[in-house]
Amino acid sequence: MIIKKCLTGTLLGLLFCFFSCNPRLSNGLRVHDLQKDVEIFTTKGALTVRLSDSTPLHRDNFLRLAKSGFYDSVLFHRVIRNFMVQSGDPDSRRPKDSTTLGSGDPGYTIPAEFRSSLFHKKGALAAARTGDDVNPTKSSSGSQFYIVQGKVFTDAGLDSLETGRLKGRKIPAEYRSVYKTLGGTPHLDQNYTVFGQVVKGLAVIDSIAASPTSGPPRDRPSKEVRILKMKLVRRTP
Repeated sequence: MIIKKCLTGTLLGLLFCFFSCNPRLSNGLRVHDLQKDVEIFTTKGALTVRLSDSTPLHRDNFLRLAKSGFYDSVLFHRVIRNFMVQSGDPDSRRPKDSTTLGSGDPGYTIPAEFRSSLFHKKGALAAARTGDDVNPTKSSSGSQFYIVQGKVFTDAGLDSLETGRLKGRKIPAEYRSVYKTLGGTPHLDQNYTVFGQVVKGLAVIDSIAASPTSGPPRDRPSKEVRILKMKLVRRTP
């Protein structure tokens, strides 16, 4: 009986310490959640993303939605090879074949969080949004996101991009180095909020991006590619 009481007291003490040292935040997360990665299980395999502490609005929102099961069963509804794969539309769980996806959201947007240290290299996690004509502040969708596949550029290709599509805006030297080796989508920089990076399972993005699609304008995979679930996991080096 004495041993049982001691064990019970120890357990209660551990539980008290856990919850007191890991308090619940006002958005439903706990303090320790902010330092976790998100593992995304898809029908093409699993990948892990690490969210940036420099974009706290997007980080906390993604963690909260992932933890609540919001993304479970949604499709990668837009896939463009050598560009990106897009998901997060809640209307994609049970869509009809004729349904045009990409407009669903949780009913709110997130202010843009552009950071010079975050750019659209391969594996970047970024927020989708509506166009500039209706969204001049470039606010992000409350749930839709994309992960960059992109392509590898040459110096000549980046120079051409600067003078053409970027209208003279220069790509920083440190970005150019990455775009010439790992690859990415440089024309999206500072126009869409990057808030994380794939740290494990980058080949899964290549597999999703290789899926046959309907082609423009919907670019919807002919065979469904679905997020099965997301889970918050301990960060590993």
